[in-house]
Amino acid sequence: MDEKLIKKEPLGNGFFVYVSPRHTFGTDAVLLADFASARKKDTLVDLGTGCGIIPLLCLRDGNLKNAVGVDISCEAAALTERTSRELKTDNFTVLNSDLNELKGKIAFGCHTLVTCNPPYKAPNGGIKNPDGVKATARHEVDCTLRDIISVSARLLQTSGRLCMCHRPERLAELMSLMREYKLEPKRLRLVCQRKGEEPWLVLVEGKKCANTGLRTAPTLYVEENGEFSPEMIKIYGAYKEAYI
Repeated sequence: MDEKLIKKEPLGNGFFVYVSPRHTFGTDAVLLADFASARKKDTLVDLGTGCGIIPLLCLRDGNLKNAVGVDISCEAAALTERTSRELKTDNFTVLNSDLNELKGKIAFGCHTLVTCNPPYKAPNGGIKNPDGVKATARHEVDCTLRDIISVSARLLQTSGRLCMCHRPERLAELMSLMREYKLEPKRLRLVCQRKGEEPWLVLVEGKKCANTGLRTAPTLYVEENGEFSPEMIKIYGAYKEAYI
């Protein structure tokens, strides 16, 4: 990895994250970290962790007992390990692995929280990026939505939570798969760029072996009067000056 292409992005509260052109993060990851509402006792597994932004945001806010970031890309794993090492976060480890090959590498059935900002496009959905790393991030090349949900169900303990973001057009598929693997959808939130527009993102929480009952949170609007909405400013919190 070319050192000149690596940037150190501030996250506030003394935290930062190293990013590269192929391993960075966007608004969807920040919103997912906020939606997951990690607790101090949570043990997190972040599937497809990339630069590690979701665990880092949770740790920055003083949450999580420990976290594991899983990514198939050795480049992403190296980048995240560098951040963790320099921050001296001894409760955050990185695992360079295909999520379908986690047996023997991580304990199953004992984690309280799994997060995933997955590839949004189905295997046959649209033109794939010729860059293999970017194709993996955007298309279900190395794992499918079913893979993600089935592995999440195996990782979680009873009442453990899976929190994901996805495109609204795949919501029915996402919730159907959650139920198939006994991850009952319990919380849903739509995200719109501004009022009057269709949502571009959906945030969903499923709870393992839970009773039925879905709560729909108020729609989150990213913009208001041409600027970030008050809620978005609150979500970006300690590092808003760097991004707003």
